[in-house]
Amino acid sequence: MVVLVTGNAGFIGFHLVSRLLKEGKTVIGIDNINDYYDISLKEARLKNLELLAKQKSSNYFFYKVDLENNLEIYNIFFKHKPTHVVNLAAQAGVRYSIENPMAYIQSNLVGFSNIIEMCRNFSIKHLVYASSSSVYGGNTIIPFSEKQGVDHPISLYAATKRANELIAHTYSHLYSLPSTGLRFFTVYGPWGRPDMALFLFTKNIIKGEAIKVFNKGNMARAFTYIDDIIESLYRILLKPPKKEINNDDINLNPSNSWAPFKVFNIGSSESNSLMEYISVLEKFLGKKAKKTFLELQPGDVPETSADVSSLEDYVSYKPMTDIEEGISKFVNWYKIYYEV
Repeated sequence: MVVLVTGNAGFIGFHLVSRLLKEGKTVIGIDNINDYYDISLKEARLKNLELLAKQKSSNYFFYKVDLENNLEIYNIFFKHKPTHVVNLAAQAGVRYSIENPMAYIQSNLVGFSNIIEMCRNFSIKHLVYASSSSVYGGNTIIPFSEKQGVDHPISLYAATKRANELIAHTYSHLYSLPSTGLRFFTVYGPWGRPDMALFLFTKNIIKGEAIKVFNKGNMARAFTYIDDIIESLYRILLKPPKKEINNDDINLNPSNSWAPFKVFNIGSSESNSLMEYISVLEKFLGKKAKKTFLELQPGDVPETSADVSSLEDYVSYKPMTDIEEGISKFVNWYKIYYEV
């Protein structure tokens, strides 16, 4: 099993490659190490992976390259002959997609198309790719289920992720490429992204600066701890979808198909309010936050909640880490990493 992971200097990519190396898999990592957030954090993640690979005597190769560079991507596939691909590279961030839409077109559409075309040409056994809970857009039925329609995105980021799912289905149908899309819900934990709420809140509370609380605190999220994401992802990677024989009997919805194609929610089945999340963080930091209450931002939704029954049925696992445990582990990591 040779696994190619795009975005392996990123938050989820770093944790996935760590797990794969511990499991003794050969890993090829790709990342362009862009400056969307602190490059030094990405470099520290890569250094950790190199050390881990040496400790485990694992085969690990890293390439700094843009997914839009079709020739270099082809050369990497040709050289290493991966059997499985996990595409986590993307331009992230709902709010940033309003400011810089072309970055999302290039990375999330052109880059993804290059990767899936390589998967077709090199007969990949399973493509797993990051989608997002953002695809649910204007849906108001809670919890979000994969069976719901997802045709009303409210950000370009969400639209590109939904487009990835549609492209993947087409390839699964036309070329029998097994593909699985993962709709991640608000992922947090050690080595997380500095542009995410938990990171920003922690930094400002420690410095005694005000935190921005959107929708005046009337928000809720299915906050999902990174270890639960990785366990779900790893189990799914090992279980590629198959063609459905009795396709006439399928009640088609966005999550299933006659083709070897699936989409899963990966998120905490418990939704926590933003104010509760902040309160738990204050507890572990031992310091109250100064709060600036703001309106709901364009592209944001007031609440997300994940129905993960399909995930549990498929891989006998569902995210279980509560925010007390998850935030505690993040704060411990943050204090050590930033020498607080």
